[in-house]
Amino acid sequence: MHGPPSGAPADAPVPPAPGVELFCDESGYEGENLVGGITDVFAHAAVTVPAADAADCIRELRNRIRSPATVYKANHLQREKHRGTLLWFLGPGGPLPGRARVHLTEKSFFAVARIVDLLVSGTDPADAAAMLRGAHARGPAGELYRAGPRLYGGERWRAFLAAFNELMWINTRRGAETSADGFFGLAGELHRAGAPGEAGRLLGLVRQARPRTEALRAALLEDPRTVPALDSLLPALAAAVAYWGRDGAPVTVVHDRQTALTDERVARLYEVCRPPRARLRGLRFVDAETDPRVQLADFLAGIARKRASDALAGLADPELDELLRPYVAPDSAWGDARSWALLAPAPAPRAGLTPA
Repeated sequence: MHGPPSGAPADAPVPPAPGVELFCDESGYEGENLVGGITDVFAHAAVTVPAADAADCIRELRNRIRSPATVYKANHLQREKHRGTLLWFLGPGGPLPGRARVHLTEKSFFAVARIVDLLVSGTDPADAAAMLRGAHARGPAGELYRAGPRLYGGERWRAFLAAFNELMWINTRRGAETSADGFFGLAGELHRAGAPGEAGRLLGLVRQARPRTEALRAALLEDPRTVPALDSLLPALAAAVAYWGRDGAPVTVVHDRQTALTDERVARLYEVCRPPRARLRGLRFVDAETDPRVQLADFLAGIARKRASDALAGLADPELDELLRPYVAPDSAWGDARSWALLAPAPAPRAGLTPA
């Protein structure tokens, strides 16, 4: 158990207290690789299902699916022959209504949001308020995200985002080898191509941000334990703690083992999730297969990630969307208007916009 940093050992037990216990897992996480990776969506799910109900659900799934697999995963439910089981799992007769939530991150939009935050606004990547504020399609990031491919062409725009990703993806093995020249050269090309309105203004500001960018990279290289500039896991986890503890209740997180949640990053999470913003009381890691509640979070994250990715690709599934929407966090980091209209919880905000 990780308790609040206070000089006590990191694994010191946290005394029991009333509050919320969250069981969490994710799907589609590739660290800071936001452009050109295996997945285009990251999903982080949290459930508050009691242990007995979760165990009953796993037994019911085994009775319905009858796979010899030792541990069931989301793809078992997503097979066409188990469509009815998938709909039951998400529906009113399943274990999740009122006790689950999934935060979605559209990775390409998140990259654009970080360009605006880090290079234009000068936001500290570890800033607590910014982490809980998240990335929203309303505002400058949304303007640039929507205009970029239309104004500059999909291929050039994707190359621009990939160059930013490469520049800011810092670790001890590869970060120092990446030059700022490629990214700022592309930024200059796009700006010289001309663009009306907000997109052109933002690209002009990006071009002027080289000193700030190089200073940020130097700080990250000097201390690799710093919160990564492009990480989507900590913001999603912080959003879950803030939501489930919104009435002031302390929140304990039980998370599937995740190497990205180092001691330094967990300590940063405590700094973010403290009153009045939120109240993280403790965090511990388990193997998903040992706790049925974490397995349910794994199912929800995997189902939501696959459906959100399909929606981005233009694939329709109204029946599944109707059941999934109540679980989707309105503050998800999403920029694509067409797919968000399918995924947004009801009553849906204006298409493509998430609440500020």
